[in-house]
Parts: sequence; structure tokens; C-alpha cells
Amino acid sequence: MRAIISVFDKTDVEVLGQGLADLGATVFSTGGTRRALEAAGVPVRPVSELTGFPEILDGRVKTLHPAIHGGILARRDQPAHLAELAEHGLEPIDLVAVNLYPFAETVARSEVTLAEALEQIDIGGPTMLRAAAKNFPSVIPLCDPYDYGMVLEALRGEGLDQAARRQLAAKAFHHTAAYDSLVAAYLTTSEAGWPDELALGLRKVSDLRYGENPHQGAAFYALPQPGQGATGLVGARQLQGKALSYNNILDASAAWRIIADFSPAAVTVIKHTNPCGLAHADDLLEAYRLALVGDPVAAFGGIVAVNTTVSEALAQQLVEHFYEIVLAPAFTDEALTRLSAKPNLRLLELPLLAEQTRQMWRSVPGGMLGQEADHLGETEVREARVVTQRAPTAEEWEALDFAWRAARHVKSNAIVLAQGQALRPSSGQALVGMGAGQPSRVAAVEIAVQTAGERAAGSVLASDAFFPKPDGVEVAAAAGVTAIVQPGGSIGDEAVIAAADQAGMAMVFTGVRHFQH
Repeated sequence: MRAIISVFDKTDVEVLGQGLADLGATVFSTGGTRRALEAAGVPVRPVSELTGFPEILDGRVKTLHPAIHGGILARRDQPAHLAELAEHGLEPIDLVAVNLYPFAETVARSEVTLAEALEQIDIGGPTMLRAAAKNFPSVIPLCDPYDYGMVLEALRGEGLDQAARRQLAAKAFHHTAAYDSLVAAYLTTSEAGWPDELALGLRKVSDLRYGENPHQGAAFYALPQPGQGATGLVGARQLQGKALSYNNILDASAAWRIIADFSPAAVTVIKHTNPCGLAHADDLLEAYRLALVGDPVAAFGGIVAVNTTVSEALAQQLVEHFYEIVLAPAFTDEALTRLSAKPNLRLLELPLLAEQTRQMWRSVPGGMLGQEADHLGETEVREARVVTQRAPTAEEWEALDFAWRAARHVKSNAIVLAQGQALRPSSGQALVGMGAGQPSRVAAVEIAVQTAGERAAGSVLASDAFFPKPDGVEVAAAAGVTAIVQPGGSIGDEAVIAAADQAGMAMVFTGVRHFQH
């Protein structure tokens, strides 16, 4: 057996090298890998013995040679291939262990230059690995130190069967494809638009017990972002509790996006990715109290997210209810002690968005949908056009801004009622009613009003898209809603405005829609 080992990640490389040498293999290696093997006492020979040519261009060219790739790609079941190798004094290569330059780690550094990034694009490594994977019936491709032990154990026995070889080949192609996708993403500028071909280099974070339902398999994958570290829920640190489920991750992601839209202290309670409670106040405990009264029944078994440090006082309140997750940028030691009383409660420590996500992806049968992320304009409500006879009061403007921010995180058709007389004399702002995901917008208003009950009186309403008819406005007016923010733009706008004027309501048009399907 002849093997080539050329790895950047030296984890267990001496175990692999010594194991192959003990099996009688001749091991060839390059630069740093060869030195590591020699230091471990592993007999190793330089690849220049195969090529008859030294490494050149600061190591950029060392394995790109027919003596290497001929030995890897020659088919053992083709006598002509073997004869051709012999004619040129070459021999087959039976195992290739390669992992690649740390491009992802390099471009994750904020100060990295283009020249530094380009130097970390591996050429020879992927070429050898792909060649070995192409010829996997005869050549073992290894790209993960995790597989070294399994391969050595098989070689000490009856050999590596074809199913295992094929699995390693698939892993190698996945590895190089993900690597190339990250390089392409780094080199692609925002001005390039949507490319005709696109590879998303996903990396598995973990297997999940199941998907949305127990009969569905599931896994959690990270989408590497050039120039950033772990982003989104991938960057969360779990401090306590059971392993995250598929639904936990979806809900926690929704919660994290919501609280990032508000200044501290904001608290949201999420159920099925929708906020059944959401509030903002100067005092953290007050924000939590207001969020909980948004829909205390729906809050049971939900997810709580906070955009500031969880204190001991808040933790004491949280343990009095059943929640699946508490997510925050930080927890005090005293809070962690209090929350440990519920060991199954999952605690996630996750910084708020350092910068807004540029692109969003969603799978559909047979393909993917991509879109720019829906970023909220800072002054969408403040610059909205007053279309009714009455303009909002200063208090209503504040409430409308809060409701508008909340509405874009609710599944369309989305209706949010915020503030309301029931909150006074609190200085906070809170969601008091919500209608989500209804095919009919007036039905969403009816659900929001029903949820709010008496708290609808004196509240304001935000609608993620226009009202096609005055019926939704009429339902809101009957419940005591005093002001509405909506995009406008319906052919029925005139009748909708007239209904608001008749009820003495204020209404503003933003000209911006925030659907979330």
C-alpha cells in the first residue's frame, strides 16, 4: 500500500501515519505534515520522491504532478492503465488523507486582507481529494480525522468494503464543495446580484431527535458566512436544559430576530414562531410583566427572549411558569442559580445581531427560494403619511411605531394591537392582541380583538399589508382602537379612510409592506 498524507489539521495524524506504517504502507507527505510525522517517529518520505521535482512557489505547487495524480486516478480494473503507469515508472497510490487550508477561519477575521484570503485557497488538496474520491473503488479518500480509526481498523482486518469507500468519497465531495462555496461567497460582492449558479456550503451542527413531528428525521445545519463567525442560533451557547429540538430552534430563531428590533429592555414570548407576548419598558421586570399579559394562556410552553441580561429578580419570575427556552445575551450568576431549579429548561446565551443578515433562504420541493432580508426602515412610521382628518397624538405615534415593528414578525395576514388603556399608568409598550396567519385580514382583526378583550380599548393597530375593504377597520373601531398604521395602496383605500374618519380614528400609510409567510 502507498499513501499520501497532506493535512493542515494535524489532529491524530501521527496515529494515522503510524497505523499505516505498521501495516507495511509506504507513506509520502508534504512540508509541515512530513515534519509532524517525523517528529512522532513515523517513517515518511517526501512527495518529491514521487514527482522528482521540489516544492516550488512557496509550497503553492507540490502535488500537482502526473506522478501523483496518475497513481491516484489509475483504474485497477483496467490493464491498460496499469501498463501505462509501469511504462512511466509510476505506481498506484491507495490512500489519500487530505484536509484543507483554513479559509473559513482566515476570512472570519475582521482585519483580513484580500491577499491573505487568497493565500488560504487550497488548490492541491481539493484536487487530490477529488481524484481519490472519483476512484474510490481503489483509493481511500480521507478528509476527516474522525474517520482515521475506522479505516485503520478495517485495514487491519478484511479491508474497507465498497459501501464504506463510497461513503468516504461522498464525504470528500461534500467537503470540497462546501469549501468552494465559501470561497465563492467570499469573492461575490453585493453588486453581483443573484448568480446563475449557487452553492450553499452547509455544515451539520447536530442531528436532532426528530423534526416537527416524531416520524420525521431532522438535522441542524450552519450556513457559513464569510467574514463572520457563527451567526444566528448556530452561535448560541446552551447553558442548561435538554437538547434543542427542531421546533425549539425555529421558535428561538424567531424570538431572537424580534428582540433584536427593540432597544433594551424588551421581552417577547413566542409560540409557533409568532409573538403571543411582546413588550418594551425602562424596567426589565415591567417589560416581562407586560409581555406575559399579552396572552398568558398561549404563553404556556412558549419561549421567552430578552434583549438584556437576565437578572435574579426576572429569573425568580420565570421559574413560576412553564417555558421551553429562555434566550438572552447574558445571565447573572444569581439568575442561573434560580433557573437551575428547572433543570429541563433550556437556557441559551446569544449576542444580539451584530449586523443584519443580507440574504434569507427557504427550501421548497425541488429547489430553494432566496431573497434579501426584510430590514425595517428606522423612520418608516415617523415618516408615514397621515391620510385621515385626525393625525395621531404623540402617544399614539409611539404606540404605532412599536406595533409596526411587532407586526412584521407576525405571520401574514398579520394584525397587532398594542398599548391600550389597560397598560396605563405603565410607561411601557406592549402587544395586547394579535391575529396571525389568517387567509382573511378581517378574520385576523377579529382574532386580535378577541384576544385583547377589554384591553383593545385605547389601543393602536398595525397591519402588515393594506386593508382591501373597510370591514377590518370597522371591527377595530368597534373594539375601541384609536389609530392604525398600514402600508396603504389598495383600490379600496378611499372607503377604508372614510371608515376611519367616521370612527374618529387616526390612520397613517407607510407605503411599505412587511409580509412574512
